[in-house]
Amino acid sequence: MPYLTATQPTLVSSLMPTEQTLVRNILLAIAGTGLLYLSAKFRVPLDPISPVPLSMQTFAVLFLGMAFGWRLGAATMLLYLAEGALGLPVFAGTPEKGIGIPYLMGPTGGYLVSYVFAAGTVGYLAQRGWDRNLFTAAAAMVIGSIVIYAFGVSWLAVVIGSSLEKSMQLGMLPFLLGDAIKIALAAVLLPVSWRILRL
Repeated sequence: MPYLTATQPTLVSSLMPTEQTLVRNILLAIAGTGLLYLSAKFRVPLDPISPVPLSMQTFAVLFLGMAFGWRLGAATMLLYLAEGALGLPVFAGTPEKGIGIPYLMGPTGGYLVSYVFAAGTVGYLAQRGWDRNLFTAAAAMVIGSIVIYAFGVSWLAVVIGSSLEKSMQLGMLPFLLGDAIKIALAAVLLPVSWRILRL
């Protein structure tokens, strides 16, 4: 199946072709962590009892993963986690709710770690052409969101000592509508970007 085997250029490599790919990738990773920082600070509290805030961060994670491809996408997320682990206030709720490793070990730690795997997953699919089409782009985003929730909800259950069902009520269900909107937005932006690039 071509959608699973044939490797294709990423959106970024098509927009910025260069022989200095290492320099380009380093700069893109740094810029990507800047976007992740901004998206984390754009928060909308949905439920005062939920330990997980609504932000634009999952949109940024999945969009960067698909635009960058799996290697650079995952590497960007690792750099972002490293920045946070070193104490930079790059995560949602920092520095008010703590910084560094203690924050990573808190309720949102599973979501943060999931970003590496989610970006890698959607980046892999993008390199198989899933970002060229509205429906496959949306499907890739849904898969990436499932990866985020799998890590995040499981870790949340451990940290707060609750059942998986309770953790889903706190850390997934309030965010489904917002995530559906973000998935639809990304699913439109990616194919449109490719069409503009071909003009």
